Amino acid sequence: MVPGTSAGHHLRGFEMTGKVYLVGAGPGRRDLITVRGSNILRQADTVIYDYLVDDQILDGISRDAELICCDKLGKKRYSDGFSESQNRINKLLVKKAKQGRKVVRLKNGDASIFSRISQELEALSKENIEFEIVPGITAASASACLSGIPLTDRRFSSSCIFVTGHENPLKQKSLIDPSTSCFDFAQHHSKHREPVERLRVNGERSRTIDWKGLSKSGTIVLYMAVENLGDIIRELLKAGKHENTPVAIAQDASMLTQKVLTGTLKDITGKAKREKIRPPAIIIIGEVVSFEKQFNWLRKNKRILFTGLSGERFFIKGTYFHLPLIRIKPLKDYSELDSYIRGIKVFDWIVFSSRFGVEYFFKRLKELGLDARILNNIKIAAIGNCTSERLLGFTISADLVPKKESSKGLIDEFRNLDIKGRKIFLPRSDISDKGLEKDFEKLGARPTSSFAYRNVMAEDLPDLDLNFFNEIMFTSPSGVRNFVARYGKPPEKVKITCIGDVTKKEAEKWNLSG
Repeated sequence: MVPGTSAGHHLRGFEMTGKVYLVGAGPGRRDLITVRGSNILRQADTVIYDYLVDDQILDGISRDAELICCDKLGKKRYSDGFSESQNRINKLLVKKAKQGRKVVRLKNGDASIFSRISQELEALSKENIEFEIVPGITAASASACLSGIPLTDRRFSSSCIFVTGHENPLKQKSLIDPSTSCFDFAQHHSKHREPVERLRVNGERSRTIDWKGLSKSGTIVLYMAVENLGDIIRELLKAGKHENTPVAIAQDASMLTQKVLTGTLKDITGKAKREKIRPPAIIIIGEVVSFEKQFNWLRKNKRILFTGLSGERFFIKGTYFHLPLIRIKPLKDYSELDSYIRGIKVFDWIVFSSRFGVEYFFKRLKELGLDARILNNIKIAAIGNCTSERLLGFTISADLVPKKESSKGLIDEFRNLDIKGRKIFLPRSDISDKGLEKDFEKLGARPTSSFAYRNVMAEDLPDLDLNFFNEIMFTSPSGVRNFVARYGKPPEKVKITCIGDVTKKEAEKWNLSG
């Protein structure tokens, strides 16, 4: 750091450059990214992310940030001819940093494991651009933990090795001296050492592998190996690994579609084909896999499918899987809302029914060159703690928060107040009905509503086995409708829970109860 420069910038002549953060996003779920990783994402100007990064993680990024998917740059998973596409990513990182932007290179899992990070660091270092690596939970650790499998155990395994099932076939030698390794899995052909075995991957000659050395290791964890599972197991058996050695395959670890398959070296290939196991998946080989039946807590706990947007605020007895069925989008035209904001002083109350109403209201306030001072002498009501907490983020303390988090609970509180003739403004979703307005009219108030945001059905919802869940929880009528449209009616054995009376009525309309 050059003295006198601000944190995260270098002085290169008179040019200020930004900083690149290489962030591990974790194995999938957005609540498994580190706190630091999440904080950096919220401050990012540009995010260049891998295709495996879950959309829910991207939802936490500023709406003003630039989002670039690596797939758009020609990078494809498992590709052997990766040099050209990786160069595009390297050049883009450099370019954005030189523009003075705070750049996040978001990688699935941990940023340093099978992620081609070294090429990016070389490119940044060459241009003297400041960077920071933020670790994440790698898929191997996540898959093992979520399956109840300890990767090491003092009785069975004192070592663990991470291995990629896809290798660059053009690589000729290793930078690691095989003589210093615990085992020679990483060794390559050289004039000093003859190869032991060769594995052909995607029709190309791959690395030289010491299968005998590998077979003697404690726990073997294979990344990106599903497509080559048969070849790998065949070589391990030939090298002396016992056919009854336990094997586990964890697909989509931490995600809604997570699936754990167990077996042995003898039968796991056939099981994987029958169960249609697909990437991304982690393969764990070793005696520690035998713990899965005993310690897989996901099998033992109640499994709840939560369909709302804000799953983190609920403390549920059991294990919840988050499936947001709606997406929040800005309006295409804000002229009506803007006109009400400019004349907001005519209102006695503003009632926010969701945190998104709060966010978009204050965003428009800022866009119009106004701030919270315009709300002096106007009382604020908020439905729910989540909404009131979001208001606090804009230095606004709600005057009224109903004890019951529902429109009915709000109206019940207002019955105790004299609001006859009072003007009430309600920023709302484009699909919400005017039930709340009608309730205020019955109390003698003069309500006015305006759309603040759009509520749309989430795209690319995953295929789900609904029999996996014990309970499905809905938080909005639109969530109920979107669920039925995508998945139909759940099995009778699955309990249905609804947050709010309006949501419950919508579920009953579709004959969802229990």
